[in-house]
Amino acid sequence: MTDNKTNYNQKVKTAAKALDLIKDGDYIFSAQATAEPIEIMSNLQHLKETGVKDCVLITCLPLRDYDYFHDQEMKGILDHHAWFMSAGLRKSYQEKLVSPVPQRSTTILGKTLKRIKKENRRPVVILTVSPMDEHGYFSTSVSNVYEMDLINEGALTLVEVNPNFPRTFGDNHVHVSRVDAIVEANHPIPIAKIAPYGEIDAKIGKYIAEYIEDGSTIQLGVGNIPNAVAHELKSKKHLGIHTEMFTETMIDLIECGAVDNSQKGLLNGYSVASFTLGSQRLYDYIDNNPAVLFKSSTFTNDPYTIGLNNKFVSINAALEIDLYGQAASETVNGLPFSGTGGQSETVNGAQRSKGGKSFLAMHSTYTKRDENGNEKTYSKIVPHLAINQAVTTSRNDTNYVVTEYGVADLTGLTIGERAKALIAIAHPDFREELTKKAEELQIW
Repeated sequence: MTDNKTNYNQKVKTAAKALDLIKDGDYIFSAQATAEPIEIMSNLQHLKETGVKDCVLITCLPLRDYDYFHDQEMKGILDHHAWFMSAGLRKSYQEKLVSPVPQRSTTILGKTLKRIKKENRRPVVILTVSPMDEHGYFSTSVSNVYEMDLINEGALTLVEVNPNFPRTFGDNHVHVSRVDAIVEANHPIPIAKIAPYGEIDAKIGKYIAEYIEDGSTIQLGVGNIPNAVAHELKSKKHLGIHTEMFTETMIDLIECGAVDNSQKGLLNGYSVASFTLGSQRLYDYIDNNPAVLFKSSTFTNDPYTIGLNNKFVSINAALEIDLYGQAASETVNGLPFSGTGGQSETVNGAQRSKGGKSFLAMHSTYTKRDENGNEKTYSKIVPHLAINQAVTTSRNDTNYVVTEYGVADLTGLTIGERAKALIAIAHPDFREELTKKAEELQIW
């Protein structure tokens, strides 16, 4: 039997040579965000030289703006489908070189694999992994959203081994024998710094924290409002973590004693996540830390799984909410901006949990320039969503909505009652107009 080191050495290739393994019609899944394999992604235009055609690349929140994203010559060679948009992809969308896929994080992979099978195509996964251990295992490091699921489905597996990536625990270890090609890399791990939050974020954070009881299991995303909420939770006791994204603020809560994972009801003693992005401090914390488990989003974001946690609290951001309670969190003026991610599932899962709550948080207003170039203020609470806006969380699922003017609990309210509750937390300058619009729309 070939020993692990020999097996490893036999599979080491350049990024271009690894891409030579791609065949016509392949569906290539790039790992999410921090785990995207930079060397392989930077060489995707090599496929123009191999002669392959009719391939698909699926990305999910890519952090870099690769040349391939804007290369018109790649049409028909490697078409780009996006599960979560980023700044570079928004530009690519305007160039008609990428199209977003409406999805839920727990079901999109299964649906895509069914399509691949129906069309007689082959799945391929490209990802960054931590260095191989003495037993021949890599870890998928900072992401296990769908990467390990693909490997377990038998996808052609091209890994980029990087010593700067932490070794993590969970259902995320892959043996060298299951890998088809290895590309060695040494670039720094992507870093994201925590931005200081402002006065409005602090107000919203305090409102939400008042509703979070000791012994709650929390899900926090990235951004100023989740950071403000985390700051307000430092005085709580026996909190637990079950989240899609593990953040640096969660380390603060663990180290100050607010989080001990003792009363979750599911996987007590462990912080559970699917991926992470943050500072070097965060990566050092999760490195070889068995108390943080990286599990597939098909598990972590499953509303049934979430509901098994005690007092589960989900906190998500919205870009706009209408008087019916419909939330748009992924489009701006009808154009793709981000993605659904796990929002709709964590909202639903929180309400399955005993004592659970879900919050959609946002500033009450935003500003943008009008046609004359003058800055104008607009309400984020609107009479109704625009016809081309995507509904991320339906009115049937919206629970608590929070702005700097308070909390609207929509639980069990009629459409007329919820409109009044939402108008009460809108910016005062827009409340009269919203009340008039509610009457015109016959929301009573």
